[in-house]
Amino acid sequence: MSVDEFTSLHSAIPIDRIKYDERGLVPAIVQDYLDGTVLMMAWMNSESLAKTIATGETWFWSRSRQEFWHKGTTSGHIQHVKSLRYDCDSDALLVTVEQVGDIACHTGERSCFHQVATDTKIAPPADTLSDLYQTICDRRDSPQAGSYTQSLFAGGDNKILKKIGEEAVEVVMACKDDRPTEIAGEVADLFYHTLVALAHHRVSIRDVYRVLQQRKK
Repeated sequence: MSVDEFTSLHSAIPIDRIKYDERGLVPAIVQDYLDGTVLMMAWMNSESLAKTIATGETWFWSRSRQEFWHKGTTSGHIQHVKSLRYDCDSDALLVTVEQVGDIACHTGERSCFHQVATDTKIAPPADTLSDLYQTICDRRDSPQAGSYTQSLFAGGDNKILKKIGEEAVEVVMACKDDRPTEIAGEVADLFYHTLVALAHHRVSIRDVYRVLQQRKK
């Protein structure tokens, strides 16, 4: 944990101002710090919140066992806290974390919120680029006739990189002419074709996000 992150944990949450329920508990929503995916919901009390702040790792209160639990003690899937916030009514917490192993659910799924129907599992939505990247990877792994994305993969680096070069030029021209609507469209095209290149080379967009996080100075 960086000095800035440690400082933010100790200054962001006034433990004595949180509105706990009649059991002394407050719901804590846990969110991935890279792409915003909601990973889980658990309960904290003032003591587990204090432990979370002190250690920089998530601690919760188990209602069934009536005891503290340190996330990842058994599985190894510890959550390193990046930030803590509380809502406008002071009765719910939002915890952004770096999830070790990218698994938060005891079932082995990345997120506990993966159920949409009986026996149907679908990962919850993340940010727009991550969702688009996943769709692109699906086209790569399960080709569909008539898919433009599939045609790019079929053309390999030559076709994909040529499109990135063309879109980059169009972004430059739109910016040079100061045309906001066209800038948005051309940047979207550039992002899309760059995501295709990432998927083609099997580079995760989360790896890109990690690099960008390191450049937040």
